[in-house]
Amino acid sequence: MLTRREPLIILGIDPGLARVGLGVVLHDGQSNKALFADVVSTPASWDLASRLKRIHETIREVARQFKPKAAAIETLYFAANVKTAMQVAQARGVAILATADEGIELFEYTPLQIKQAVAGFGRAKKEQILRMVQILLGLKEPPRSDHMADALAAALCHAQHQRLSRLIALASNKG
Repeated sequence: MLTRREPLIILGIDPGLARVGLGVVLHDGQSNKALFADVVSTPASWDLASRLKRIHETIREVARQFKPKAAAIETLYFAANVKTAMQVAQARGVAILATADEGIELFEYTPLQIKQAVAGFGRAKKEQILRMVQILLGLKEPPRSDHMADALAAALCHAQHQRLSRLIALASNKG
């Protein structure tokens, strides 16, 4: 059995330009609790700089409020629409910068890794992720949006990674 360690606060980020999912999870080594989940929306009528600034500032505000020691962000997958992919990449870069500005260690996970960690299947559907996030965090209802669920799922993926790393370390010390 794992011994209790200092709880880890993890900021999960689901990057996008129109909507960025943010989720904060408290991981105590064995269980997880949602502390916060929201979506940062940036209207298409705003210029790019204003949209990116809002994303950057909001992530920094959330980081200052919850003081996470780690952040988990979804890597980009290549889409057929190059313009959309570039916009998401710019928003993702701003999110990464915001975590660096706040001194948060950043971890990147592919969508496949996140789905595998949360649902046990790398090709899980959105509905499955929503339901598993609800179950794993003991929420009364699923998150209000896919973006919130994906952000919480990224944080849960990192929590699972940390837990498994500790188990491997313990097993290595026993042999």
